[in-house]
Amino acid sequence: MKQQQSARSRRKVRHYRRRRKTNPLNLTALMDIFTILVFFLLVNQTNTQQLPDNPDLQLPTSIAQEMPDDVLTVQVSSRDILVQERRVMSVSDAMAGDERVIPALAEVLNSYAERARRLGGADEERELMILGDRLMDFALLQRIMFTASQTDYSRVAFAVLRTHGEDDE
Repeated sequence: MKQQQSARSRRKVRHYRRRRKTNPLNLTALMDIFTILVFFLLVNQTNTQQLPDNPDLQLPTSIAQEMPDDVLTVQVSSRDILVQERRVMSVSDAMAGDERVIPALAEVLNSYAERARRLGGADEERELMILGDRLMDFALLQRIMFTASQTDYSRVAFAVLRTHGEDDE
């Protein structure tokens, strides 16, 4: 003979039966959100130009509006000369000789130009960007620019920090 269940125990049984019948997780909404998020990150990532982070380097400021292209970079801090964030030589070694060309820098620039040619780059004027400390010696800047002009890198640009002019306020 079947025992009579109390109202409380019948409610418990119904509750646990309903609980087992959960609906599967709908992933469509999640996929839409992640697609939008990836699209947003891709669009915003291309709008920023990331300059190399070098604590020894203080760039001069400018109100220039044009953003630089992605080119070969030569960083000149108070102590070192770096090409693509790799140390080439010290500033004191670069200033030690009487020549206008800095041989170690010319060698590195020629190797980058040769690599670009092998990768299918045209033999056009190559561009490099100098990130020079705002207090760097002008004679050193002249030597670096002359060295670059003796290699395939005849177009030279300078990196500066953008400041807002009076009209931008």
